[in-house]
Amino acid sequence: MFQFPKVALIFMLMWVPMTASALDFRSVAVPKAILYDAPSNSSKKVLLLSQFYPVEVVVNLGDWLKVRDAQGSMNWVEAKQLSTKRSVMVTKNLTEMKARPDVAADLVATLEKDVVLELMDVKANNGWLKVKHRDGVTGYVLVSSTWGFD
Repeated sequence: MFQFPKVALIFMLMWVPMTASALDFRSVAVPKAILYDAPSNSSKKVLLLSQFYPVEVVVNLGDWLKVRDAQGSMNWVEAKQLSTKRSVMVTKNLTEMKARPDVAADLVATLEKDVVLELMDVKANNGWLKVKHRDGVTGYVLVSSTWGFD
């Protein structure tokens, strides 16, 4: 049976407190958040994310967070550029927003892939999320049609 060397185990345990808890989602709080390849303003700028874009926090170093975006890319962002306000991104083209959390409910809107929606309730209702579009339209979408929810 393979065993980790004591030094490797100690090193791994040192990083545990800095690792974010599982599925810690946040959203971009500023108009444009800059993502970097390392936790420093002097490192290479990799990507810009728009306001409200959801990200998953993977590592928390206090002032810097390593985040995963909806495409699976992992980069660093200053913690002050994110908010605990939750949002989700539509992952399936022509996703239906319903008036109630029910397949038979009236259709409120049809959403394109990559549309960002504000999460109105942090708890799912039988597989449905209550969301709000930036135009003010509210309704329910299936959790399985989104990214950014636990």
